[in-house]
Amino acid sequence: MPQNLPERPDFFALHRTLLDQAVAATTRRDHWTPYPESPSTKIYGEDAAKNGEAAFRGRIGRHFDLPGHPGHGVVPSTEASPYGFPLGITYPRVNPDEAVVAAKDATGPWRNAGPDTRAGVAAEILARLNAASFEIAHAVQHTTGQAFVMAFQAGGPHAQDRGLEAVAYAWAEQKRHPGAARWSKPQRKGGPLVMDKKFTPVGRGLALLIACNTFPTWNGYPGLFASLVTGNPVVVKPHPGAVLPLAITVRVAREVLAEAGFDPNLVILAAESPEERTASVYALHPDVRIIDFTGSTAFGDWLETHARQAAVYTEKAGLNTVVLDSTDDYRGLLGNLAFSLSLYSGQMCTTPQNLLIPHDGFATDQGLKSADDFAADLGAALDRLLGDPARAAGTLGAIVNDGVRERLEEAARLGRTARASAPVEHPEHPDAVVRTPLVARLDAEADRETYTREWFGPVSFVIGTDSTEHSLRIFRETVRENGALTAAVHSTSDEVLAAAELAALDAGVHLSANLTGGVFVNQSAAFSDFHGSAANPAASATLSDPAFVTGRFVTLQSRRPVPAEESAHA
Repeated sequence: MPQNLPERPDFFALHRTLLDQAVAATTRRDHWTPYPESPSTKIYGEDAAKNGEAAFRGRIGRHFDLPGHPGHGVVPSTEASPYGFPLGITYPRVNPDEAVVAAKDATGPWRNAGPDTRAGVAAEILARLNAASFEIAHAVQHTTGQAFVMAFQAGGPHAQDRGLEAVAYAWAEQKRHPGAARWSKPQRKGGPLVMDKKFTPVGRGLALLIACNTFPTWNGYPGLFASLVTGNPVVVKPHPGAVLPLAITVRVAREVLAEAGFDPNLVILAAESPEERTASVYALHPDVRIIDFTGSTAFGDWLETHARQAAVYTEKAGLNTVVLDSTDDYRGLLGNLAFSLSLYSGQMCTTPQNLLIPHDGFATDQGLKSADDFAADLGAALDRLLGDPARAAGTLGAIVNDGVRERLEEAARLGRTARASAPVEHPEHPDAVVRTPLVARLDAEADRETYTREWFGPVSFVIGTDSTEHSLRIFRETVRENGALTAAVHSTSDEVLAAAELAALDAGVHLSANLTGGVFVNQSAAFSDFHGSAANPAASATLSDPAFVTGRFVTLQSRRPVPAEESAHA
């Protein structure tokens, strides 16, 4: 007698309420999250913090095993903590052909399962990732250089929010059309023409996720979950410097998929050594039909130009800009902007770079402030914020790689420094490379070549202009040409605020106005704020909106005539 097979869990029934709430949240755009952002043991359990750290420590110097993963061999250790020690973790090796074959072989049952089942499985993956937030936080901290609290929030709950947001859009868009319909067309003579029609959302094909070094989960989860829920297998290609956060993610996803009765090779880890450069090989494979990428403009442009067989979703570089016209809270403006420039040492795609201010100054509640005054006052605000080493370390984190250090050194050689970058000794990690922001004083006309390239990292420019009108013209032109992910304006004039909004619409960038409190231009909230815009060169997608998911699937129909005797009784 055959043994009874264990009943498979119904993850859709378990998470149906959550999914409905998530879809509703995308339409309200109000504050909502199911994943608490505080690393509190009262929320996550008394043992969560120590168990998460122990899990991370237990991976150092060992092989990261993924049972049943395709491929042969081992990828040698490529990760070193920006806080001063090697991770020494090796990973399974899989070549592109092996990964593609394994992923394609896994696709059929996943496609046939339908949107409800896929959304339920994705929600369960996210629930387990949330339970692993402390382990993921340590993994993010020691691969990206983020300070621990930021790594917990951005790498854990906030990334999970963005993943769930993508699940909500993907699930809702696939359910926009009915699964079946009876079509009846009246005729002048005889009975109506009657047909039964079925409508099935079908994934576009294999998805490739090319992740970045600085925010591997926050930037990676939207594409991962959007592709999965729309019926596509995903090959996850992490940055060689930040493999562990996504390896943990892949492990959890594979475990849940297997429990749900699906082939775990729906999610495959494609770790590599830095010299291998397999992303371009995967990207041109004819079976790769979806690509999500976060990283440099050069490679993002290459993907958009050459990976013609795929739907390509990119987030690249840009010139995030602040227009300074007037303020009634100068101290609040300085404090808010100083924190925005310092958070994670400016190693965020949303950190302001170009601060446009009339040479002659702008009106404040502390009197007229010239461009030179403002640059000096901003430097003093940075000094106040970062004067205590422990507080500074908690805000700045550590420099993630040599490229950021080299740009910082290059900026210092410009000879236009208004506030120099300085080293900070980390109280817990003496080998960490920690640097405060550099602020340089530039001229809008003379230094255009300098400020119209992105200086990713703790480098910002106070740029003197002829007037606010001139600032808005530079803002519009430079963002149109080079892109941006964020923009901000400070003004007490309704007319200037309206002009700034028009300029932002023309440039295709999201705008924040008069931020002086606890909301910062380089932070965005899932289910409310849109991140990125295909309306300017810095990105080809928005996290998240319907366009982010609809290109990942098609709705195919089948139809057949209904016999006359059946239609007569319908």
